[in-house]
Amino acid sequence: MANKLTISLSPHVHGGDSVQKNMYGVCIALLPALIASFCFFGLGAVKVMLASVLSCVIFEWAITKFILKRDRLTILDGSAILTGLLLGFNLPSNLPIWIIILGALFAIGVGKLTFGGLGQNIFNPALAGRVFLLISFPVQMTSWSDNVLDHIDGYSGATPLSLMQKAILEKDASILNDLPSSLEMFLGQTEGSMGEVSALLLLIGCAFMLWRKIITWHIPVSIIATVVVFAGLLHLANPIYANPLQVVFSGGMILGACYMATDYVTSPMSHKGQLIFGVCIGLLTVVIRNWGAYPEGMSFAIIIMNAFTPLINVYCKPKRFGEVIGKEAAK
Repeated sequence: MANKLTISLSPHVHGGDSVQKNMYGVCIALLPALIASFCFFGLGAVKVMLASVLSCVIFEWAITKFILKRDRLTILDGSAILTGLLLGFNLPSNLPIWIIILGALFAIGVGKLTFGGLGQNIFNPALAGRVFLLISFPVQMTSWSDNVLDHIDGYSGATPLSLMQKAILEKDASILNDLPSSLEMFLGQTEGSMGEVSALLLLIGCAFMLWRKIITWHIPVSIIATVVVFAGLLHLANPIYANPLQVVFSGGMILGACYMATDYVTSPMSHKGQLIFGVCIGLLTVVIRNWGAYPEGMSFAIIIMNAFTPLINVYCKPKRFGEVIGKEAAK
């Protein structure tokens, strides 16, 4: 009887947490990588990001007001801005503006508002837009502009993921010699989308989100740990597979693990469910990268697991406080 559950009447102390605060917190965490992408890719990156963010905000406002006819203004909660930022990070810095606008329309109109808006969408809106563009415009989505820092080192211009896939297809481990080092990829001296510029700065942003308790460690750590173990085993078995550090620091691995898979709406609620979710994303990413049609598997892996999130939530449903089940209930 000493440990009683005391329930008091309102008013209660507010924790200070809110959707708006968390959304803008993630935007702040992305700022270092955003500034780096502008430095690495120049004016093209600025144009792509502005087009992506503005398109997402405008489409959210227009669809909400004129199609759904809602009075409540949702563009100020930061979710549309964050969707635009994440979509822009997943695009080449030389992508035509009209394609970006189509991607933003799909992300907001189909990926988010079709399901009822923030809190009800099944799939991560930015990833839905990215996958739509990748399937619809594969050439434009895989045509990369030069990273200005690459000219210092004379790097060939092929993306690390395309080289990894080529080594597997041709069963030639020597192709991996053309890869930038793990340190170069960690710092951002590589080709690819704007979100592949610097694992270091993305991890700094992730640390900020963990410190502010915007996210927990379960999904990012489980994804990255699974990829390291799986990719490491493949590398030990056959040298045509890249070493695990190069796998982790290439492509959208860090961006996806820290900023997209951790989306509140489309990821499991319990910590156990988040660990299962992260492990499955890690496994699927390595499988798709090594044996799939596309060099990058992170987006598809997260989208696939988004669909399984309701099932994971049911499987990992915590016991209700005070509930008695099984034999104890019969006594």
